[in-house]
Amino acid sequence: MNTKKIVITGGPSTGKTSVILELEKRGCFCIPELVRSLTVAEAAAKNMESIMVNPILSVKDPVEFNNKLLKGRIAQYRSVEKMEEKMVFFDRGIPDVHAYMTCFGQEYTDVFEHPAHNFRYDQVLLMPPWREIYATDAERFESYSTSERIFTALEKTYRNFGYEITLIPKGSVMERTDFILDLVNPK
Repeated sequence: MNTKKIVITGGPSTGKTSVILELEKRGCFCIPELVRSLTVAEAAAKNMESIMVNPILSVKDPVEFNNKLLKGRIAQYRSVEKMEEKMVFFDRGIPDVHAYMTCFGQEYTDVFEHPAHNFRYDQVLLMPPWREIYATDAERFESYSTSERIFTALEKTYRNFGYEITLIPKGSVMERTDFILDLVNPK
């Protein structure tokens, strides 16, 4: 069976996780975001309560951190290749690694670009910045303006890799989830 792979991405605090959780409640198969667990692990390794700037900027070795993230996202992608699921939603995709590195001015080799060409998603859904719901927490620390920059980098990166992007309109979690399900399950 060819499982449809759908990425839901966006800058921090755009409602991605809430929508992913609602999709799961409705019986959809979802792959969680990796960066939170890597951020918590990095903070623990540094014996810190939390990281106060983007982990890409505050980790000891940003390239190593991004390599772990890239390998993890590739493993997530491969984990669904033989599934019996009709579709799978990913909380962020492989191109997100490249987008974040670009956004924060980090140098990278084509090692970070090749996987984005080789592991393709069927659909990309992008959540725009939304000031009214923006919040920070122990693992989400970017400012609203940084969230806007990340959104721009994500949009540009996915388009550069040849994806058509669907912007998810603002609305309640239920409305956004309904929009997504109507989009991926046309009647």
